[in-house]
Amino acid sequence: MCPAPARGRTSGGMIPLPELGAFVAASVLLGLAPGPDNLFVLTQSALFGARAGLLVVLGLCTGLLVHTALVGLGVAALLLASPLAFALLRLAGALYLLYLAWQAFAAAAAPGLAGERSSLLSGGQLYRRGIIMNLTNPKVSLFFLAFLPQFVVPEYGRVGLQVGLLGALFIAATLLVFGAVALMAGRLGEWLSGSVRTQRWLHRLAGGVFVLLALRLALPTGTV
Repeated sequence: MCPAPARGRTSGGMIPLPELGAFVAASVLLGLAPGPDNLFVLTQSALFGARAGLLVVLGLCTGLLVHTALVGLGVAALLLASPLAFALLRLAGALYLLYLAWQAFAAAAAPGLAGERSSLLSGGQLYRRGIIMNLTNPKVSLFFLAFLPQFVVPEYGRVGLQVGLLGALFIAATLLVFGAVALMAGRLGEWLSGSVRTQRWLHRLAGGVFVLLALRLALPTGTV
């Protein structure tokens, strides 16, 4: 006896468009919710400008590509099944954030901040910040492992390809939302950049945010 066709399956074995639309909508809403990544983009954009923020966003999305590949290949599940590996990755991420906090506090104490927003860090440094920020946060893999499978149905085709498609759509939504955050925060930072005092407080605020994110990442429980 031939098996009955799967409910909602398309002739090409692809995820139906309504389900993809629901996934994109959920991804946009998740991107708008306050979290470590968009706070990171906001602080970097306000300090160094919209272009800097967009470079950080590209770095974050590059990290998301890696997380998507790890989930699709099953590596993420193996990594997160090891308490030691998970703890070490969390510790590395927290230490990196504390390093960024130290840099921000040091910049707040440095003379002549006004008008130097774009010269403090190179494009490569900002891009790498985004990558490291994302890859050293194992809670991103936890999130992907919990979120992506909700929209994966084996009857729609190869699971790995579905994960890749969903990951690409999530990254596109992230680029859209975080890009808008970078542009708005960069414009605000540009407006405030003429005041040395304001720049010092922005650096202190960024340092405080990095410390809080480090503590949040170091906690053994919680979500992205």
